[in-house]
Amino acid sequence: MTPPLTILPFMEKTFIILKPDAMEKRLVGTIVARFEAAGFDVVACKMGRLSPALLREHYAHVASKPFYPEIEAFMSRRPVVMVALQGENVVQRVRDLLGPTDSRKAAKGTIRGDFGTDMMVNVVHASDSVENARAELARFFRPEELFA
Repeated sequence: MTPPLTILPFMEKTFIILKPDAMEKRLVGTIVARFEAAGFDVVACKMGRLSPALLREHYAHVASKPFYPEIEAFMSRRPVVMVALQGENVVQRVRDLLGPTDSRKAAKGTIRGDFGTDMMVNVVHASDSVENARAELARFFRPEELFA
């Protein structure tokens, strides 16, 4: 008799950027440790400078807004760390760990509540949906750079 198939839960992936303020405050290890403590696996990680073209593509939804040059200046002022995380329901759970985009509204105990400053200076970008996570991972990582 054949044993029944075991169906493993779908392991989502999400994309995060440890923003320039996280780099300046030396929070990379602290933030990644929080994600690992929540049970997520780091499946890709690299450091780099974000070019104006890449930033314009990534922030296409606001690139025509008058405040976009401020975003581009902030995000390109120093290298950032880009990370792919994997885990069950990782997109929503990471967003819950981060707290609201506006750090001033984020509760203490969330990453943005503990380390962020405002709407833009909020230490971490994270994908807001499974679909956007797929697009962002493809934008920032080549397939051979993802290890899961």
